Amino acid sequence: MGRYMHNLKTLREIALEYGRADYPDLAAMARDLGRVVHGDGPGLSARLAAVHRRGIDTRVLVECRQPALCVLVRAWPPGERMPLLDHAGGWGLELTLHGALEWQSYRRDPHSGELEAQGRNWLGPGDANWFERDAGRAHRCRNLSRHDIAYTLHVYGGELPGQRDGEPQAPARIVRARRQHLAGQLVP
Repeated sequence: MGRYMHNLKTLREIALEYGRADYPDLAAMARDLGRVVHGDGPGLSARLAAVHRRGIDTRVLVECRQPALCVLVRAWPPGERMPLLDHAGGWGLELTLHGALEWQSYRRDPHSGELEAQGRNWLGPGDANWFERDAGRAHRCRNLSRHDIAYTLHVYGGELPGQRDGEPQAPARIVRARRQHLAGQLVP
């Protein structure tokens, strides 16, 4: 248990170290966080599973205003898919601690407001995806397993809830993607 707590403290400290900058080096942060996960993945996974069995799905490790930063650990039930999220111009990094996730990214057309799929990545333990401050971006994640829980570390910066005009805000907006329809039949 002590090593697990040390790993979480180390993950938190790395996020705080990089998150102090207005524009953090997210690639370097991902590399350093991934190194911790690879150092003791099985021990970290076992302890996260024990915490989840106690009914904790999301655990906030850090939430501060100066610098504007939020670090949390999240459990993903088998097959769970998050809604499409737009982090309103903030930056963020999502790192898989245990399990496998699909990470889909989208770009909003500035003129029409339509969302267009940009890419898809598959993340295993120690893998990360991130987004810079770009109000035109959105993303969603899905636990690829039908049987196992996945655990992720989320680091978000920029404007946090409650910082815009003193009013409470959601950390991310849920956006709707339009489905493309095909005209005619598909033939081989």
